[in-house]
Amino acid sequence: MTQRLTDRVAIVTGGSSGIGRAIVRKYAAEGAHVIVADITEEVVEGGPPVCDVVAEEGGSAVFVKTDVARADEVEAMVQAAVAHNGRLDILVNNAVLRAGKPLVETEEADWDRVMDVSLKGAYLCARAAVRQMMGQEIRNEVRGRLVHISSQHGHVSAPEDFAYGVSKAGIAYMTRQIASDYGPHQIVSNAVAPGKILTGKGGRAVEPRMIEYSEQRTPWPRLGTPDDVARAALFLASDEATYLTGHNLFVDGGWMAA
Repeated sequence: MTQRLTDRVAIVTGGSSGIGRAIVRKYAAEGAHVIVADITEEVVEGGPPVCDVVAEEGGSAVFVKTDVARADEVEAMVQAAVAHNGRLDILVNNAVLRAGKPLVETEEADWDRVMDVSLKGAYLCARAAVRQMMGQEIRNEVRGRLVHISSQHGHVSAPEDFAYGVSKAGIAYMTRQIASDYGPHQIVSNAVAPGKILTGKGGRAVEPRMIEYSEQRTPWPRLGTPDDVARAALFLASDEATYLTGHNLFVDGGWMAA
C-alpha cells in the first residue's frame, strides 16, 4: 500500500514530547520526512528522543532546535525543511505552554510566556510556512497544508487556565483566517481540537479533580491518547482531506457535544 505522506516534508513544532511526538511518529510511519522543531530533544514523559525512535521504526526525522517565539529561528527551521526536498508540504503548529492560573492570578509574565509560544509562535511559524508555500508547485490541488493544534478550551472555558484558553481561541481564529486569505492560493489551513488527552505528563493536568472533571465532561468511556490526535492530524495532512479548509476537527470523545 502507498503510504499517505510519501516524500512529503513536514515540520512538527513541539515535536519532542506528548501529542507532537505522536504526530512525528505517525507522519514518519506514513513516509514523510519530519523536522522535529523544539527547544529540547528531552522527552517530558520520559524515553528516548523521538528521532531515535523514528529511526528504529524505519522512518526519517531530524531535530532542529527552535524557539518558535523567535522569528530568526523559525525562518531557519523552515529553510532546514526546504533543504531536504526543495519544498515544505506540511506545518503542524503544536508548540504550547500553559500557566495553569485563573485571570486574577495570571501575572503579566505568565501571560507573555504563554502567548509568546502558543500564539505568537504559531503566527511566526504559519507566516514563514505560507511564504514558502506560496511559491511552490501545486500538487493534487494543494501548495501546502497547515495543521494547527487548537483545543476544545479555545471554544469553551478552560478552568483555571485563562491564558491558555485565550491562546487556543486565537489558534481557532487563525485557522479560519488563513484558510480564507490563502484558500485562493490553494494553501490549506485546518486544526485539530483535542479534548482531554493523557500524554503521560504529570502535574496539574492529571490531578484527581481534573481527571474527574474531564471524565464527567466526556461521553466516551475513556479519555484521549496522543495517538487519537495524531490520526486526525494525519488525515488533515493527507490528500484524503479534499475540499476541506478552515475547519476545527474536535477529537474530544464528545466533550463539545455534551
